[in-house]
Amino acid sequence: MKIGFAQINPTVGDLRGNCELIARAYERLAAAGAELVLTPELAMTGYPPQDLVLKSRFVPQNLELLGNLHARVGEAALLVGFVDRNEGRGKPFRNAAALLERGKPIRKTYKSLLPTYDVFDEERYFQPAERVEPLLVHGKRIGVTICEDIWTEHYLPRPLYDCEPVRSLVEQGAEIIVNLSSSPFSLHKPAIRYEMVAGLSRAHQRPISYCNLIGGNDQLVFDGNSFAVNSAGNVIAQLAAFREEERVVDCDSTSTVEFHEEKIPEQLFGALSLGLRDYCRKCNFHSVVIGLSGGIDSAVTAVIAADALGPENVTGVSMPSPYSSRGSIEDARALVRNLGIKSLEIPITDAFQVFKAQFKEIFKGLPENETEENIQPRLRAMILMALSNKFGHLVLSTGNKSELAVGYCTLYGDMAGGLAVISDVPKTIIYKLAQWINSDYASRAGRGEMIPKSTIEKPPSAELKPNQKDQDTLPPYEILDEILHLYVEDNLSARDIIARGFDEKTVRWVQRRVDLNEYKREQAAPGLKVTSRAFGIGRKMPIAQKYVD
Repeated sequence: MKIGFAQINPTVGDLRGNCELIARAYERLAAAGAELVLTPELAMTGYPPQDLVLKSRFVPQNLELLGNLHARVGEAALLVGFVDRNEGRGKPFRNAAALLERGKPIRKTYKSLLPTYDVFDEERYFQPAERVEPLLVHGKRIGVTICEDIWTEHYLPRPLYDCEPVRSLVEQGAEIIVNLSSSPFSLHKPAIRYEMVAGLSRAHQRPISYCNLIGGNDQLVFDGNSFAVNSAGNVIAQLAAFREEERVVDCDSTSTVEFHEEKIPEQLFGALSLGLRDYCRKCNFHSVVIGLSGGIDSAVTAVIAADALGPENVTGVSMPSPYSSRGSIEDARALVRNLGIKSLEIPITDAFQVFKAQFKEIFKGLPENETEENIQPRLRAMILMALSNKFGHLVLSTGNKSELAVGYCTLYGDMAGGLAVISDVPKTIIYKLAQWINSDYASRAGRGEMIPKSTIEKPPSAELKPNQKDQDTLPPYEILDEILHLYVEDNLSARDIIARGFDEKTVRWVQRRVDLNEYKREQAAPGLKVTSRAFGIGRKMPIAQKYVD
């Protein structure tokens, strides 16, 4: 059977727009010879629709548009993800796929396995399928699965389900398995998906076609990477990462290819650029503004923004204070020249002195401390927000995951913004990303150095007091990031981390800082998720709590 992959980028809630996107992709794939066209999971509504499904007209409208789509179907069949009503007991809706064929009633099948871990909360809305059965399409028995239905216990956080939809479909005679997926990106996820699907294919000796969503929706980024394997588990086609693509694949093909996964920096850059581009596009922002400190975090953020939106839509603002080094100011200027972005230079020295003077009597006799340090990023935030209000720019905050974890950031200061682009990228990976930008990325673009070498090589510093360095108060980032990975992403206790050879005092300090700064992260801008566990979405921690292991 020739299967068409519609690896499309729907917008959550844009029911009419999504319907048209599906229809146009279907028409092109049908014209290219597809017998059956696949869309991603919930392509009609966008994924995840969350509480939009509870709005009184949302589900009825998506059903009405499904009927309109049915009327446009020709010889090729179409499998489209949508939200159906549940007419029986249980949750009000179903995560569904509809088989649309010309001249035939719509046939529906429902998702069996509803995830409620990590970023998922599908049991809040959907009732699982009571049973599944293959659908006959052009003489072939097709086993339809929806995203989680194809995930096996070995690849789940723990054994979660009592049924195996793929096994059930094969036992009922399914000759081909297809999967409509909206699987969010995280590092190494594409290869994990392939390994899992290839194993299933070999176990059941069935070809499997896996059609995944592409695009950014709020904090989630969907990477595409759709693929097809034959009954031996070998890849016969792989679609693009981080961009839309359509392709017709013959399930009976004997021509195989190697599954390809980009290097970590390239994956991260692709995910962050797509996530930022779609956040702006889907929220109707046309330009962004970034505070440029001359440091590596703001530099990497600026490169991503220029790639995502074009340099003409990016404004970098240098806001030197009394403690900004000449080197940092020059690095910010060099970055602007290298990227070709717009630039402003608005010093805060005078404003800082005036603001401090307001507290001369109130703070009399008290030594300067982080109070005065934090006035500076808060003044910078005011400037960026003023530019945002006046010109309609989206403010991008530039803090990384390491800083956000231990609270090395200022609430209502450098944390202010509409989107935190690199908030799920640890500092050590930021350096690797910067080096990749200056080598592979710059080479592909026919460019020379993009991030000034001195920005990468100098010791990181917030420059909020004389001769300040991050490592004055933080462990070396190589150690900090290892501890944070174990504590935040792997959920290991301090005792378990210490048992792995880390210094007890350092581990306890990191643990305490992570726990104490939950209140800050609760007020942070939404950030793009690219690791297995990001702050915000997928990590639910109480602010007022007393647990210490």
